[in-house]
Parts: sequence; C-alpha cells; structure tokens
Amino acid sequence: MHPMRQFATIMLLLVAMAGCNKPSRVERYRAEKHTQDSTRLEEQVRSLSFYKSQLEALMPVADSLLPLFNYERNEKYQDHGYYVAKGSGSLRVMVRDDGKDLLLYREGKRLTYPNPTLKGREAEMVERAEHLQVTMADIKELEKRIQRTSLEVQKYQKRLQKN
Repeated sequence: MHPMRQFATIMLLLVAMAGCNKPSRVERYRAEKHTQDSTRLEEQVRSLSFYKSQLEALMPVADSLLPLFNYERNEKYQDHGYYVAKGSGSLRVMVRDDGKDLLLYREGKRLTYPNPTLKGREAEMVERAEHLQVTMADIKELEKRIQRTSLEVQKYQKRLQKN
C-alpha cells in the first residue's frame, strides 16, 4: 500500500477508535483526494527529475557538435534558424534549430535525403548533421516536458496547500 494511502487509512481508523463519529462522506472524499494529489505530486517530481537528468546528459553532446556548424537565421523572416555544417564545399548541410529538418543542397539545388550518392567527407558531414538533428529534437522535447511537468508540480503543490 502506498505510504500516503496507508496514512489516510490509519487516520480514519484512529478517528473511529477514538469514539468520534464516523467520518462523513466529504471528509473521506477529502482524505482520498489529498492522497491522490500527494501521489501525483510524487510522480511528477520524479518525472521532472528524470527529464532534467536526461537534458543534462544531452547538453555535452550538443556542445561537442555545435562547433562543427555555423548558426544562420534571418530574424526578420525566419522563426527558426539552421545549423550549417562548416567546410562543406559544394554540399550545404543544414539542420533546423529545433531538429525538425535536415536539408541538403548542392549548387543551390535541394538533394533528396537520405542521398545514397554521398561518399567520404560529405557522408561524414551528413552523419554529424543527423546526430545533431536527433540531439536538438530530443533537447526540444525534453524542454517541453520539463515545462509541462513543472506546471503539473505547481498545480499539485497548490492543491495540497489548500487542504
């Protein structure tokens, strides 16, 4: 049995044993709601901790990859920027900053992705870009989860403070 549920059960038994009236439905409902909120708060705190640890583990990966790219964004026209691989010669390899797109261009023409004709250095660049793309997408997803979970933690903390 969960510790909070066990606590609520013990409290109900103590009230009954003390010769007091049987708890009303409202009191039982409040005790159960408090137990549920406590349990959910614990779960959200654990999830938040996990997401933060995952984000901390990904940041060194991103930090090691980012020096291999230049960041380009026209703030006037673009909501998202692109990380462009350095020293790519005729091949331009671009990763959107939220990890949603990986684009390849050669001499201004967009190439299909994945492109089986890429060899050697170009294939290496694309592999690094793929790694950056996955890392950036994971970071963005973890940031969203941290934000949502933080709001859930606050919600349950407020509920428990009211009671």
